[in-house]
Amino acid sequence: MTPQLIVVRGNSGSGKSSVVEGIRGQYGHGIAYIEQDYVRRTVFQELAEPDGANIELIGQMARYALARGFHAVVEGILPTVRYGGMLAELARDHGGHFYYLDIPFEETVRRHATRDKASAFTAEDMADWYRPRDLLERPRETIIDESSSLDATVQQILTETGLGPVW
Repeated sequence: MTPQLIVVRGNSGSGKSSVVEGIRGQYGHGIAYIEQDYVRRTVFQELAEPDGANIELIGQMARYALARGFHAVVEGILPTVRYGGMLAELARDHGGHFYYLDIPFEETVRRHATRDKASAFTAEDMADWYRPRDLLERPRETIIDESSSLDATVQQILTETGLGPVW
């Protein structure tokens, strides 16, 4: 199977990392997980900068994973204003499947409170970061709202990308 590019975007607390973990758990070996927060915060210790070093590296990591035969899943808030150009280039060169988890702010706060890293930042921090429907112009994204359960979202992505379904 041709390696697939999958991008999962959404606000903090929208369930992005849970979705990617679900995809990996269902699919198994062969998925490269490229997490924006890890590259930005851990690798570079960057704040959210307009031309941050993490942006280009995320694109390069996805390209490398695809070239090596891995399916590449890029996950993060990935605000359009900073990451839109890089994501458009990836889509132009590799196609891909782009998903936006469109979850209301109140629900993201509720979900965040249940996470292990709940004390890492506050609801006030989340409010500062929250951008409703920060959709890309190109490529078009499949919007998944709060009515889709985690399992349903994972199955939808596996099916639409040709990596599943795994029932």
